[in-house]
Amino acid sequence: MLIAMYSGISGMSAHQTKLNVIGNNIANVNTYGFKSSRVTFSDVFYQNLQGASQPSATSGGINSNQLGYGTKVGSIDVINTMSGGADTGRALDVYINGEGYLPVKGDDGVSKYTRVGNLKFDATGTLTDVNGSFIQGCAFDATTGIKTLDAAGKPTLPLVNIQIAAANPATVPASLEQYSGITIGSSGEITGINSAGIPKTLGYLAVAKFDNVDGLSQDGSGYSIQSMNSGQPIIATPGTDATGTIRSGALEMSNVDLSKEFTDMIIAQRGFQANSRMITVSDTILEELINLKR
Repeated sequence: MLIAMYSGISGMSAHQTKLNVIGNNIANVNTYGFKSSRVTFSDVFYQNLQGASQPSATSGGINSNQLGYGTKVGSIDVINTMSGGADTGRALDVYINGEGYLPVKGDDGVSKYTRVGNLKFDATGTLTDVNGSFIQGCAFDATTGIKTLDAAGKPTLPLVNIQIAAANPATVPASLEQYSGITIGSSGEITGINSAGIPKTLGYLAVAKFDNVDGLSQDGSGYSIQSMNSGQPIIATPGTDATGTIRSGALEMSNVDLSKEFTDMIIAQRGFQANSRMITVSDTILEELINLKR
């Protein structure tokens, strides 16, 4: 009787975790760049009440009899499907139209990756995201505007902070006021019109992809970080090496499907209720056993 009760407890715990994940998905239905998660269940272990036997010349075989001990959370998976872009009309908002992440580096020096392209220049002329982390881009020759590539045609490593160079090298930091009409092209090139009306390259965005994107660890604030199972980041120019191109003036929407989340919530709620009823029934049977002796 106690086995049924403990199985019910394990089922309640697993369905509670599923409800927690669903709640987080629904809470982030309008969070730019958010990737929803799902929960899968797995059975725990079994007690062999009778082992299997093979057939013989005089009798047939017998299957084993096993008693299960409930369920557990098998996995919590991030659904890394690409969502659509929401037009913002802001030139420094970027949407990666395909695979890839923008590499950033925070004040802790840790490399992180994001698909939330809400970018801005700070007071020093350095390109940052909404959290103040530095956007990492390709090194380039400020005179010619040509980015530095290795022998394989990929951006040279390490990546660098994207910072507007001062017109006068003695003037640091550069003033954004000397440039107007700053735009970001599909290949990640950042250009601006200087005071003389001449277009000038200000930097190049880079994108990173992973062999196992599902192996990335979520770090909050729209960031993902490399894990032991994600593989090393593959740095590329946007639109090359099977990465997406850059679309300026848009941000990636959340990929949460509300209809699916509400359906899963009803299923998880009923599953929780069924397991709680199992505990109630087990308790009633135990009460009957206790009342046999009056």
